[in-house]
Amino acid sequence: MAEDNPINQKVALRLLERMGHQAGAAWDGQQAVAAVEQTEYDLVLMDCQMPNMDGYAATRAIRQLERGRRLPIVAMTANAMADDRRRCLEAGMDGFLAKPVSTQHLYNLLEGLRSPGKEGLVAQGGDGNAPT
Repeated sequence: MAEDNPINQKVALRLLERMGHQAGAAWDGQQAVAAVEQTEYDLVLMDCQMPNMDGYAATRAIRQLERGRRLPIVAMTANAMADDRRRCLEAGMDGFLAKPVSTQHLYNLLEGLRSPGKEGLVAQGGDGNAPT
């Protein structure tokens, strides 16, 4: 997970761990890209607004590194307007979670990744509505 807010980072890490997942954290987009270069991950939760390198630039950089399997990258941001979601998808992100992230939305997202034959991630907004 790439998140520069220590409280948001701690909450999301605990949620993931309680769901039985191993998770690590990066404080900015540069650290996220470096982590993806060094470790094979199943998913990246990407904050969009971070210092040094934002989540949009980090996602584009990660996409340039990919060889073979596409790494799911999901935006995790307080910016939940339709234009924000579009910008995330245009940067190469696969889904969207609006902050504050609820346990149920995160669970649904992770279950969507496990479902065979799923073409994309079900993006959930903070209000529980999927984007159109």
